Amino acid sequence: MSMKLTLRVLLQTLASNRYYKVFCCLLPCVLAILVSSTVFAGEWPGARSNFHSFDQYDFEVDDLNCKIVAPKKIAPGRPWIWRARFFGHEPQTEIALLEKGFHVAFVDVADLFGSPQAINRWNRFYEYLTMSHGFSKKTVLEGLSRGGLIIYNWAAVNPEKVHCIYADAPVCDFKSWPMEKSSKLTWQKCLEAYGLTETEALRFRGNPIDNLMPLADAGIALLHVIGEDDLVVPVADNTAVIEKRYRALGGNITVIRKPGIGHHPHSLEDPKPIVDFVLKHM
Repeated sequence: MSMKLTLRVLLQTLASNRYYKVFCCLLPCVLAILVSSTVFAGEWPGARSNFHSFDQYDFEVDDLNCKIVAPKKIAPGRPWIWRARFFGHEPQTEIALLEKGFHVAFVDVADLFGSPQAINRWNRFYEYLTMSHGFSKKTVLEGLSRGGLIIYNWAAVNPEKVHCIYADAPVCDFKSWPMEKSSKLTWQKCLEAYGLTETEALRFRGNPIDNLMPLADAGIALLHVIGEDDLVVPVADNTAVIEKRYRALGGNITVIRKPGIGHHPHSLEDPKPIVDFVLKHM
């Protein structure tokens, strides 16, 4: 039914007192159809490309460099997984969720290291996706490596917007990486992103390991996938600290350990345990 015809039927129904109650009952459903057809069904802006047989769109929102991968059939509620860092690397989890009707979202905050600037950018992208495209008000967060900083820091100030967190070899304390395990240039970029001196950074208590209470209070389940021999983002300084502190807060955390594996490869060859975790905590 065309939009004009739908509106005509609505007006005719409203004009008839006999069917007024029916009109009131059906109005929310009709409006939902109208909104979805006008706001959500249109193509995404920007260039379209192929992401493992799914449509990927690259575009800008204000000054944000964004990517969206759309499923062939959208699941009810318009669920989505929000990837932080290394878009397209080890994509097996995203592909599996796309097949289940999830969207995949990404916005570039790579050199902001989870700082307030990064959180602000994520807030803007979240508002765009939920308000302009009807995405679910809750998302699944996925962070690889330094992506751990932004997923945890954003979740700490937006716990009501998070279903669950999947973190893969994640940085959970910038004093571990990039301070100790990266170049001086990368560490300097991190300090600049936060507006800190090195002395101030040593006293800083705004890393993921420091801000777990809001997540535990919200009942957000965590999944970490790690290589036990990771020398780039050492488990002892990052995931092990998160695991110990989150359990102490009564939080739900699962850690999948890969013996003999370092920082790479990320993810799991068979992503089923990750996908099952996500679906369980939706």
